[in-house]
Amino acid sequence: MKKNACCFLHRAGPLAAVLAAALVLSGCFGAAFVGGAATGVLIASDRRTPEVVLGDERVELTAVQRLNQRFGDQAHISVTSYNYTVLLTGEVPDAKMKEEAERIASQVERVKAVVNELQLGAPTPLSSRGNDTYLTGRIKASFVTANRFNANQVKVVTERGVVYLMGLVNKKEADDATDIARRTPGVQKVVRVFEYPS
Repeated sequence: MKKNACCFLHRAGPLAAVLAAALVLSGCFGAAFVGGAATGVLIASDRRTPEVVLGDERVELTAVQRLNQRFGDQAHISVTSYNYTVLLTGEVPDAKMKEEAERIASQVERVKAVVNELQLGAPTPLSSRGNDTYLTGRIKASFVTANRFNANQVKVVTERGVVYLMGLVNKKEADDATDIARRTPGVQKVVRVFEYPS
């Protein structure tokens, strides 16, 4: 499961700074702490209310628990909830399981929509998932470097080199985030799962 997480980094340095930025930009409502010479607190802003942020966490935990109970190790399914829109990524062996996974996720309390991006096939190896984590970090760091929008507003999920972008954004923010993600080496495709508040 790809989860938003706040972490404490014991030593500061260039890598720690990039990691801290990546963690903050994952959409976590809270703070990442960086120790050492660069001591400070980075507070992630979020357009979701604190109640919705916590609600999204509950949705993710509940969906993962139900999917694990139903499928066990037959499938690799990641759940990401943003503003109660659930993104399903990973691999399942057949179309029937893909449909059932979507139904299970849609029945979690407060879920308003499910974007089912599950692929048919064997689960990806850990090496592929490690590369996805690396790509996510690079994209988040590029958001900060480009400074074209508030990078905290965009959630990045990567699966098999495909990047999914989520968030409550305006069109320019969506276009800028998409452009930066597409230019990142190793990205196969970018899928927009944005919401555009009126």
